[in-house]
Amino acid sequence: MLKIGDRVVVESESTQTTPRAGEILEIMRDDPHPRYRIRWDDGHESIYPPAAGALRPEAEYQHR
Repeated sequence: MLKIGDRVVVESESTQTTPRAGEILEIMRDDPHPRYRIRWDDGHESIYPPAAGALRPEAEYQHR
């Protein structure tokens, strides 16, 4: 389960788009349909409702 302060990576469905990373600032809604407020490494923030398997902890992504 993800928590505030966790670093996460989102993989794109497109092979031409690189994954993006950021930090969870707020958990707006928990499971089964979570929504997170994330500050991306480019400085932007967004509300992110992850699709199945699209959002991963950064440490897990780095070990793939």
